[in-house]
Amino acid sequence: MTGAGGFIGSHLVELLVRAGYTTRAMIRYTSDSRTGNLALLPAEITNQIDIYRADLQDSEAVSNALAGMDAVFHLGAVIAIPYSYEHPNETVDINVGGTLNVLQAMRRHQTACGVIVSTSEVYGTAQYVPIDEKHPLQPQSPYSASKIGAETLAMSFNHSYNLPIVIVRPFNTFGPRQSARAVIPTIISQALTKDTVLLGAIHTTRDYTYAEDTARGLMQAAQHPEALGKIVNLGTGISNTIGGIADRIIELIGRPVTIIANESERMRPQASEVLRLESDNRLAAQLIDWRPQYTFDDGLQKTIDWMREHIAQFDAQKYVV
Repeated sequence: MTGAGGFIGSHLVELLVRAGYTTRAMIRYTSDSRTGNLALLPAEITNQIDIYRADLQDSEAVSNALAGMDAVFHLGAVIAIPYSYEHPNETVDINVGGTLNVLQAMRRHQTACGVIVSTSEVYGTAQYVPIDEKHPLQPQSPYSASKIGAETLAMSFNHSYNLPIVIVRPFNTFGPRQSARAVIPTIISQALTKDTVLLGAIHTTRDYTYAEDTARGLMQAAQHPEALGKIVNLGTGISNTIGGIADRIIELIGRPVTIIANESERMRPQASEVLRLESDNRLAAQLIDWRPQYTFDDGLQKTIDWMREHIAQFDAQKYVV
């Protein structure tokens, strides 16, 4: 698995190990041997993970990581949209070039299945809802453009070389171990520690899926051969405004907090802001037998509880890109 030390990656690693799969976790090398979110997993999980340190842009290293594996989950990417505004070259190099390296490694090792993890951001602002897999793609940020590029490259390998891949488009995922780069932990960290919550646009709507549900969807995509060559949404089919989510989080936390919206630092360029996302998940139910198991409130409460225990790792005074 690439991107194993990330937020969704760590949940997928945990799920795969608990399901009895031998799991190789590819993470980026650091001199102090950090393992990202894998360090937050219980010891009975981490003791069973095969850690492989490498960079997605190193084709030989990626090939070595895939050697002997029956399936690959490709989650490694530059994921922050605001960061992609400032670093489009890096975003494209890693998200497209890294995907090419994974696809080439699959060809070399004849890997039986590749789950290429994309994003609902490829749809841009919804032209209709719920958004099915046939919805037009709209690159409204360098990040979304890079993921569209990665998707089309993967599908071209499926058509050209019969490479066994499935593309999964998770809608917004949230849960324990997510960084303050994302809006829900940003709201929670501020609401737990301050009297005000600073936000950008609060009228935009998103379809939020709890992390365990997203991880299970990725695993099931690999378990159903009928999904190969297909594109599959993972989402709940229910959307909420950011303002409404902030109100609900404050209610669950149970202390008076004021919301200050439209803070300039947190606003995206107007034409780049995705105004509405809401998934059609019927194909996921049909192809991979996936349906979300957690309600939004249940997921929020679990996330709040986890963040209370780990609040020291969040700086609520700082806007994280």
